Amino acid sequence: MDAIRKNFRKLLAEQGGATAIEYGLIVALIAVAAIGGFSALGGGSGGMWTNLSGTVQASM
Repeated sequence: MDAIRKNFRKLLAEQGGATAIEYGLIVALIAVAAIGGFSALGGGSGGMWTNLSGTVQASM
């Protein structure tokens, strides 16, 4: 437990650690936005593939 606290304090003291944390937060925000966008588009594209599958099976 002390090792974790020691490493955390070291990261807070260094500018490089602060920059890495900021970049990590930016990447996390982009990932959340991408997941939200993909889930919003997922329903529409799922219906398209279902229609395409039905058409292909009907033509066989």
